[in-house]
Amino acid sequence: MAKRIAILGSTVSTGRSALEVLRQLGPDFELVGLAANTQWAALAAQVKEFRPRRAVLSSTELFPRLVQSIGADAVELATGPTALDDLAGSDEVDVVLNAIVGASGLPPALAALRAGKTLALANKECMVMAGELLCRVAEESGARIVPVDSEHSAIFQAMRAGEPAEVRCVWLTASGGPFRTLPAEALATVTPQQALQHPTWAMGPKITVDSATMMNKALEVVEAKWLFDLDASQIRVLIHPQSLVHSLVEFYDGSTIAQLGVPDMRVPIQYAFTHPERRPSAVPAADLAAVGRLDFEEPDPCRFPALALGHRAAEAGGTLGAVLNAANEAAVRAFLDGHLRFTQITQLVAEVMDCHVPRHNLTMETIYEADHWARQEAQAWIARS
Repeated sequence: MAKRIAILGSTVSTGRSALEVLRQLGPDFELVGLAANTQWAALAAQVKEFRPRRAVLSSTELFPRLVQSIGADAVELATGPTALDDLAGSDEVDVVLNAIVGASGLPPALAALRAGKTLALANKECMVMAGELLCRVAEESGARIVPVDSEHSAIFQAMRAGEPAEVRCVWLTASGGPFRTLPAEALATVTPQQALQHPTWAMGPKITVDSATMMNKALEVVEAKWLFDLDASQIRVLIHPQSLVHSLVEFYDGSTIAQLGVPDMRVPIQYAFTHPERRPSAVPAADLAAVGRLDFEEPDPCRFPALALGHRAAEAGGTLGAVLNAANEAAVRAFLDGHLRFTQITQLVAEVMDCHVPRHNLTMETIYEADHWARQEAQAWIARS
């Protein structure tokens, strides 16, 4: 029987890569659902190509255009506040790829887990904000969370070499971003245009800035804590400019298992779909002889203060992850709009975190309250700066 897949966020980069993977995988995998936010024309084109059973457009304002483009009888079309959750929890779906950007991806992630689905999670904000809640729901329902981030997919794969209790630590690798070798005193004058030039990956503006500050790695530290049930002290970061080693797992017997490959999101996406099996891929293997060398270095905590914030949020748990994520989103937006200096991004986040007393035993209400509070505090900080 074919594995039935729904893609939430099918018009963003990760969603488009997932469709490329499905084109290659063949009849053992059936695309049964697609969902997008506002890009109705791109969604309509995908529906016409793949003929899923359901398609969701979150924008109720633009939904009539989707209906007009496709025809109401072609597939089941839906919009409205519960449409994403209904698709994610549908009996017609086995695997939900959640590629929705930001906090809006949290409700359908929970819906998928409550329904016992395999959640292929490409939305790191969900795990940073609500890792405690997501893991609790997955345990109660018997659902599985399979990471799609390249670093966490690498850890997920490498951990198969041993038992969880045998893990000494994990190493998240990072390219170091565009400012790895820039003199520290020059960071204060970095422009948004400079910050958007990533050396390895083509990504959206927000995540590209996160890579430049290494806040993306701070968020991944929190994500790793929940995904792999680790202490914050077991999660370490290495700068690896070639971006071929995606992460490493160090075991107590002195063995270190790494996952290597060319930087291509189709690899972790496909593994999330086919797990625990592997299938042939259109992605070429890394040519290590051509690369010639692999470099690693410890990140400079003075240059990248965001890393300490990630470890702090991972250690504290509770709502501090939601505060970290929300304050950073506000700070990055202000930087891109010209209202903050580059170095003020992590300064703002740190000071907002300083003012927060984490709450535990998370619910959706406490998570959203913390998120809202952090955004208000961040806006007040920006107004004062």
